[in-house]
Formats: sequence, structure tokens, C-alpha cells
Amino acid sequence: MQGKGLITIVAIVLGLICLNELLPTWYASKIESQIEAAKGNEKEIKRIKEDTLNLGYTKLYYSKAKDKEMKLGLDLKGGINVLLEINQRDLVNDLTNYSTNPILIEALNKTDEVQKSSTKSYIDNFFEQFDAINKAKGSNLKLADPDLFGNTNLSEIKYNTTDEQVRSIVKRRVDLSVGTAFEVIRTRIDKLGAIQPNVQRVPGTARISVEMPGMKDIDKVKKMLQTSAKLQFWEVQQVPEIAPYFQTLTTMIAAKGDSMGVAKNVNFMKLIQLDKLRSNGVANVKLSDTAVVNKILNSKVGQALRPANIKYTQFMWGYKPEATSPDDLVLYAIRSNINQKAPVDGAVETASISYDELGRVVVDMQMDSKGAKEWKTLTEKNVGKPVAVTLDGRVYTAPNVVNAIPNGRTQISGNFSQEEAKELVDVLGAGKLPAGAKVVQATQVGPSLGQESINAGMISFAIAFLIIIVYIIFYYGGAGVYAVIAMVINLFYIFGIMDSGDFTLTLPGIAGIVLTMAMAVDTNVIIYERTKEELFAGKNILEAYKDGFKHALSAIIDGHSTTLLTAVVLFFFGTGPIKGFALTLMIGIIMTLFTSVLLSRVMIFSRLNKGKHLSVWTPPTKNLFRNTWIDFIGKRKYAYIISAVLTVICIGSMVTHGFKYGIDFTGGRNYIVRFDKEVNANDVEEKLVKIFKTEDGKNSSVEAKTFGNGNQLKISTDYLIEDESLKADQTIEQKLFEGLKGDLPVTLTLQDFKSADKDHAGIISSEKVGPTVADDIQTHGILAVVAALAGIFIYILFRFRKWQFSLGAVAALFHDAVIILGTYSLLHKYMPFNMEINQDFIAAILTVLGYSINDTVIIFDRIREYLREKKALTLAGLFDDSISSTLGRTFNTSFTTILVILAIFIFGGDNLRGFMFAMLIGIGFGTYSSIFIASAIAYDFLKKGKEEDVHGKSTSEKEVLASK
Repeated sequence: MQGKGLITIVAIVLGLICLNELLPTWYASKIESQIEAAKGNEKEIKRIKEDTLNLGYTKLYYSKAKDKEMKLGLDLKGGINVLLEINQRDLVNDLTNYSTNPILIEALNKTDEVQKSSTKSYIDNFFEQFDAINKAKGSNLKLADPDLFGNTNLSEIKYNTTDEQVRSIVKRRVDLSVGTAFEVIRTRIDKLGAIQPNVQRVPGTARISVEMPGMKDIDKVKKMLQTSAKLQFWEVQQVPEIAPYFQTLTTMIAAKGDSMGVAKNVNFMKLIQLDKLRSNGVANVKLSDTAVVNKILNSKVGQALRPANIKYTQFMWGYKPEATSPDDLVLYAIRSNINQKAPVDGAVETASISYDELGRVVVDMQMDSKGAKEWKTLTEKNVGKPVAVTLDGRVYTAPNVVNAIPNGRTQISGNFSQEEAKELVDVLGAGKLPAGAKVVQATQVGPSLGQESINAGMISFAIAFLIIIVYIIFYYGGAGVYAVIAMVINLFYIFGIMDSGDFTLTLPGIAGIVLTMAMAVDTNVIIYERTKEELFAGKNILEAYKDGFKHALSAIIDGHSTTLLTAVVLFFFGTGPIKGFALTLMIGIIMTLFTSVLLSRVMIFSRLNKGKHLSVWTPPTKNLFRNTWIDFIGKRKYAYIISAVLTVICIGSMVTHGFKYGIDFTGGRNYIVRFDKEVNANDVEEKLVKIFKTEDGKNSSVEAKTFGNGNQLKISTDYLIEDESLKADQTIEQKLFEGLKGDLPVTLTLQDFKSADKDHAGIISSEKVGPTVADDIQTHGILAVVAALAGIFIYILFRFRKWQFSLGAVAALFHDAVIILGTYSLLHKYMPFNMEINQDFIAAILTVLGYSINDTVIIFDRIREYLREKKALTLAGLFDDSISSTLGRTFNTSFTTILVILAIFIFGGDNLRGFMFAMLIGIGFGTYSSIFIASAIAYDFLKKGKEEDVHGKSTSEKEVLASK
């Protein structure tokens, strides 16, 4: 065959590259097994780690191999993933030099509202809102105005710079600021000591994705990443200035406490404990009362009561309780202004741990030149008065200024432990973020769950692989052996390419690889079924294989192209694990074409050209489906009725019952909690509903459902979903712990509960999705489905040149999608596994669409072939012949795929069950719709009004009678 030598060379070179890439993973795993066996023998462990493997062209060291081993996702290894969003309002404020222009402020406020339900970037929405408000007020304010962007912070903007040019400059500066934030975040992660961290900017947004396999302390990670390191210095207002306001509040609470969110009998003066005050604060509040004080101070009534001297005052809490009052927190009154800009706001050049004269841990700092000048001015102005040192809205210290400080050196004391001081030094040393950052999405997977996922994934993988091997050899005999060899090489290439590309392997990625195996089977089935047809036509074995490969190629390319299109759509519109699934599927499809079509052909013809025989069947399977012929077109109206009834039921359920949406569509938090005994999900849910109440006393949404074993629950809630702060996360974990205490071991602490492992109960996995991210995910999911359907329609139209085929294909896909959605709507309350509409579900829908269209294309390809060759048949007969002749391929592919999916469904772990259930329903109905919907609709629209073009008599008895 032509190109045999080239294909062989490519296969060998690719194999050597993959082998070289996978060796470090193998070696690191080998060494870790030896370390585990030598547990307790430190001397032996040290020797094992220092051992090397000399391969001649290179040496493998454990540390080097560990760095180069294949990356595993959080669902396989455990760890933390967070999605950070840089506050772009802060960036705009900085670029306008904190302008107080009313149109600017109104535009920013409006943008904040619009952004919650928009997929556009913040800055694009801001310019839209600014233009609309500017036009509505008739102010004709230019963006280059000194009151907006025409200031010293943007020296490239002049008075005559056009609005379009200003937009371009501002967008570029915002993008540069996000780039700066990315570098700062990456530096901080290095200081955390994460192994194989993955830090990426999310294109077109101000978001940064951070994945840290193996990390456990999510609070520490969030704090490290969210801290802007924006060190600010403020003037401090003291009790005599604030006391009259506090007294007014006390009186007003007795009259209007309800409208302030507190009971009327609350004694505010008692809460603030002025008699216990020993610092430059204005209140000393019990930790348990800080939420009530916040509620009062931030209420609309409380804000309206402020006198002129504290109109813009910011009330800030101390960093942590004083050593002398461990149960109290000091409240400070920070003198501020309309734009909330600090008198000193400079970055730190150096920071180090030191000790004061009493031996307490402190942090010494040297400010940059700008900060040093501002610090000198502030200290000169406030000699003898207190100045507060704040970091991200928390007061670390507020000492009295003794003398002016001219050199920018200062010291922070905050009752630090050595570890806390080190964390602060690390944050300051990594540089400040250009704006505040918040965690809008977070996932934490405990190491024990990660290991369980690996075990479940590998078991399902092995079972699926064994099923395919046994079935394909049983059905195709010797040819099946070559199919298995091609599949093994295919898997080797997939893992090698994943490793060489530094891609991350996830649990959905393993599902993608297993699905690729099913597609590889499909490729071989198409080839071998065509080869069987040629043998039955009387051709010798060599000619039969040649024509089998030749006639199968068109269908294989069409089927793989449509599936590849679906995978590409998934990759670009999906996030996180879904990208992993799409990536492995794309690599698998391409490698399947190479191994099952090209490489398999080389191996098969190398054998045949030597005069050796190669069977393409076994005695039990030789004549299966050979003479099967069914009048599908004649029975299409029954199928229409069945599909119409099912569609009405499904749509009715969707309208009346709705769906169970996952938190990645609605926003919220999920916790998978493991207990040391079986628990009742309904009882737990009742307890938690009482605890998770909003400030106005309303119940938040809470759901508890058994997850896998009876000693595990998946708990979901939207409590405090609008609050994306670390404090909110900690509050919810505290409440969850309190609500579950009765079912947890008595000795379990909150800290142990937050990070369970195989030895104790607690949270083994958690996930948080903010409302803005949820809206983006939902929008992208809908766009992904629409884009996939549109792409498939265009591809089918391009390949088959008839819009009737495209219509039939898309109608079948719509039918499949409705059936799956309806099934999830009908059964989500009753099934013992997760049936949420989420990202995984969208991935399943798109995968099913890819599979279904693959099946449809095979039939359409045969119809196209018969349209050219079988002119004597009626159109109905031609369609029936085409569908009947592909039944062997349809059965074999669907049967093996369903077996594979069943293996994953049963053995692949709880995380994949909902995903695989959608696949099972979809594959079954996808096979049905390819025959009874896609083909039938294409037939009806092809024959409509064109009966004169049909040759011969119909093989459909009904049409024969109708024509008489």
C-alpha cells in the first residue's frame, strides 16, 4: 500500500516520544511504591530517593521525575481549585484617580448590577452604561475629561484624545493590571509550596484559575490569594468624636430596631463595652456580637443617622483579638473621605520578621518611594495622634505617632504567631495586587476521595477494556485481534500526548478515554462490516479488505468529524473537568483515525500480502444480520407517534416538575460529608434548615442527599451565596459543623471536620460557585448546545448537499436532547444518584449528540451511496435497504458502547453516575432516533412533491396500495 513506510516511521517516532514522556511517571510511581514499603526506615527512604536510573541517553532522578510526571486533576489526586476574580471597579477607580464624578459613580453602580447577569467583560459593560447615562443626562462628558481618565495616572490620554482611543487605552491598562495580578498570584503560590500548581488566566475575563493538587488548607490558600497586600495608613477618630453617634444609635434601636435588623431591646452601649477599651479603638466587642454591631452600623437607618463629622468614616475591625481580651475584637473608626482613598497607599519593597523590645513577633517593612513620601506627610501631621495600619480592610495596629518618619520604614505588630508573621511577609514580599480579588468559585477534594476516584476510574477502565477485547475478538476473530492491538497503541499514544503536552488527567478525562475506546471499536466495526459485505459478494480476502477500507473511509471521516466538532465546542465553552473530558476526546478521535484506519491497515495488509489468511468473523457471528431486512420506512408513522407521546410527556414534566439544577447553574455551595456511621438524609436536612436562616429569619435552600454509601451525604445550600468572602465560607462551615454534631464523633474538632481523611469523619469534598460564575456557566452551556447543533447542521449540509439530511439530523438530535432532559425532570427526585442539570450534564448531552450524529451519518452515508448506485429501487426501498445493511454496525457499536458506559456507571464512582446515566439514555435513544427520526424525516422531505423522481415500485406495501 502507498505510504506504508511513512505511516510506520510516524508510528515508531510517536511511540518513542510517548515512551520518553511516560518514563518519569512510571519511575516516580515505582520509587513511591518503594518508599511506602520502607515506611519508618528513614535511612532507607533517603537512599531510595537519591537512587537514579541510567537509561544511557538520560538519567532519571526521583525529584526530576516527580516534576515531569503526568498531572492528575483534583478529582484524582485531591487538592484545591479556586477561580479568582480581580475587582475591575477598583481598577477603574484607580485609573480615574478615584474621581467622584456623579456620572462615573452612577455608571459604576449600574455596571455592578448588570455584571451579575452578563457574559460581557466588566469594562465593556462599564463603557455601555457610561454612554447611556451620559446621553440620558445630556452632559456630553468626554472620557478624556480630567474628571475621568484624563489625569496623571494615564499620561497618554490628552484633552483631544477621542472616546474610542480612551476605550482602547483603558482596556489595555486593565488587561495589563490583570496580567500583573496573575504574576503576583503565581509568586504567592510558589511560596505556598504547592506541587505542580496550574495557574491560568481565563481569556476575555479578569479571572485567574488556580489549581493546587495535594493542598489541604483551603482557608490558608484563599487568604493568601485574596489578600491584595494593599497596605494603607489612615488617620484614626477616637471615642469623643464617635460617642454621640453611638448614643443616638442606642436611642434609635429602641424605636426602630426592626428596620435595622435587630430586636428593639438590644443595648448597643452594652455591646460596645467602652469600659473595657484599652487601645485607640472606639469599641471592644465580643466576637459573638460583631455580626450584630455590623448589622446596626451598616443598616440604612444607621447610615442616615451619621453626623457630618463621620459621614465618610469607615468602621474597621482589628486583625485579631488582643492578647489581654481573647474573646473580644476592637472596632476602629477610620477617618475617610468621599472616594474612600487612604492618605498613604504604597506598595512594600521589603518585609521581614523581627521582634520588638518585649520579644513579640513583628513585621518590619520598607515602603516604596511614593509610599515613603506620603508616610512622612501623614506622620508629620499626626504627631501625638494615632495612625492605623490596615491590610485589606483589617486594622493590624493603630499606635500613636511619636515623631515624623521620613524614610518609609515602619513596623506592624498584631499579636502575631511566627506562622502568621511568615504568611504576612510572604504576601507582602510577593507584591500587591492592583485591585482586590475575590474567590468566585472554589473546589476542594480530600486526598482520600481522590484516591477512591483513581481506584474507581481504573476499575471501570479495566472492566470496559476487557469487555471490548472479549467482544471484538469473539465477533470478528483474527481481525478483532488487530483491532485490539490498534486500540492498545491508541491508548499508549493518548497518555503519552497528554503527558508531553503537560495536560491534566481528570476523572471525566478517563471517561473520555473510555469513550474513545468505544469509538475505536466503532471504526473497526465499520471497516470489518464493509469487508464482510465484499467477501459475501464473492471477492477474495485481499480485495475484500481493500474495498472494505475504501468504502468505510467516508463514513468514518464523517462520523469522527461530527464528534470532533462536538468535542471542540465542549472544550471552548466548558470549564474545569469538562475541558479535560473534551481534550482527551479530541486527542482520542485523532489518534483513533491514525491507529484504527492507517496503522491497522498497514498491519493487516502486511499479513495479507504474505499470503496469510485473516478472518473477519467467527462461526457464531458469520451470518448475523446478513439477510436481515426490515421495512423501517413503512413503520415510521408508529415511531412518530411513540416519539410524539414521549416528547409531550417530557416537555410536560419540564414545565410542571422542572429540574434539579446544580450549583454551577444556580450558585451555591456543595459539601460531601463522610460519617463514621449511616445517617438519615431527611433528618439531617431538617436540622440544617433550622440553622441556615437568613438575617430576616427566612429559610435558605438546603438539600441533603445520600452520596454513594449510607455514611456519606451531599449537602447543598444557597445560604450567603451573595457573600463570596472567606468569612462567609467559615461561617457556613461552622454552622454545618454545629448542625451535624449529633451524628459526628464527640471528639471531632471543627478543624478536623473541615479536612477529613480516611481516618476520621468530616468534609471530604466541597465546592462553591458564585452567582456571576453560575450565570456564565449556564449561558456558556446553552451556547455550547446551540453551537454544536448549528455546526452539525452546516457540516451535514456541506457533506450531503441536501438540506433534508441536515433537517433530519438536527430533528433527531433535538428529539434526543428532549428525551434526556425529560428523563432527568421526571426522575431526579427518585434516583439514588445525582441527577442535577450542571456542567457534567451539558457535557453528557453534547457527547450523546456527537454519538447520535455519528450513527446517523453512517446511515446517511449508505443512503448517499445507494442513491448513486441503486436506481431501480423506490426511495422508500432505498432507505430501507440502507438502514438494514448497516444494522450489524449499528448493533455492534451501540452494544459495545452501552456495555462500556454500564461498566463506568456501576464501577466508576458516584461522581460519574449522573453523567453516565444521561449517556445511557442518550445512546439508546440516539440509536433509535438515527433510524426512526433522522432517516424518516429526511425521507419524508425528500419525497415531498417529487414522486415523479422515484424509480420503480415502492418496497413499502402501504405506498404501493396508495399509488393504485
